[in-house]
Amino acid sequence: MDIWAELEAEGVDSALLDEVRAFRAAHPAPEEARARIPVPKCIYYGREIWESAAVALLCGEHLLLAGPKATGKNVLAENLAAAFGRPLWDVSMYINVDAAALIGADTLREGQVEFREGPICRAARMGGFGVLDEVNMAKNEALAVLHAALDFRRVIDVPGYERIALDDAARFIGTMNYGYAGTRELNEALVSRFVVLDMPVISQENLRKLLARSFPELQAKWAEQFAGLFDDLRRKCENAEISTKALDLRGLLSALHLIEKGISTGDALRLGIINKAFDPFERQLVADAVWARIPRGASRAALFNG
Repeated sequence: MDIWAELEAEGVDSALLDEVRAFRAAHPAPEEARARIPVPKCIYYGREIWESAAVALLCGEHLLLAGPKATGKNVLAENLAAAFGRPLWDVSMYINVDAAALIGADTLREGQVEFREGPICRAARMGGFGVLDEVNMAKNEALAVLHAALDFRRVIDVPGYERIALDDAARFIGTMNYGYAGTRELNEALVSRFVVLDMPVISQENLRKLLARSFPELQAKWAEQFAGLFDDLRRKCENAEISTKALDLRGLLSALHLIEKGISTGDALRLGIINKAFDPFERQLVADAVWARIPRGASRAALFNG
């Protein structure tokens, strides 16, 4: 995928894209980290959000992408790293993450104790983008080690070792889904070090674009129905008719991949969407919404061209 062509087609400001290219040229990635520069398979559809995120990064800010599931937080982070030409370190946050897991710890090598860098230190030193995935699942005590890296000091002080200064190109991007089980309130001191982007739910128009890009042979009328199905499920979630378990964009795309490979729509949609609801009553509500849009016995030939 040519990310520049995709962004231009999405209507992203050409002057802004020129600034991103200039940043990329001024900060070439180290040879040892170039394999970490992502090659995205899909584009984030949402011009305003993409432009806001790019401007913030160009201004040296760190990003916090906040929003419900299926809003494309990780897709946007990957797109930004690809466009800026930055190696990407993706750190999955969870309750047992501690400072050592983030910045590194002592290790024994050839009889000598030396410091083994963690993903945060490597991203900082090599001018990468560090993605703190579901940042509000980690304990605030662990995240406190990031305070000096995220503010004007831009350093990581490792006890017993030299301090590590952030490369000029290094940025950190946190993602969070407020209200997930296992999440907690973020410390105010940490939040103040990010600029926060409120990620909107994908619109039907943008979902149709995503489906057309991901499944070129999917007939337009069925792309319309799948986009409508996702919107139906979202509305049911908003009205508290069902939980958010079945509102799963990854599951919808997985179901379409299965149908494309020859599995019937009924089986594919059960695997990708319906069975995500474990309560029998809720599962039936989800199934009713699905079958109202998509015929359960349809084959690949009914939905795809060719």
